[in-house]
Amino acid sequence: YDRLYPAYGFARHKGYPTPEHLECLRRHGPCPIHRRSFLPVQATQREFSL
Repeated sequence: YDRLYPAYGFARHKGYPTPEHLECLRRHGPCPIHRRSFLPVQATQREFSL
């Protein structure tokens, strides 16, 4: 997924909720592979109106 969504740094953290990943999520909003049931994703969905 790192090649498809380079802004999220998936190669470095595999999508686990590390501080780096959460910051990327806040900065860029969720991408299509983010689980919509995960609370931090839900929060950014509202922020980005997705």
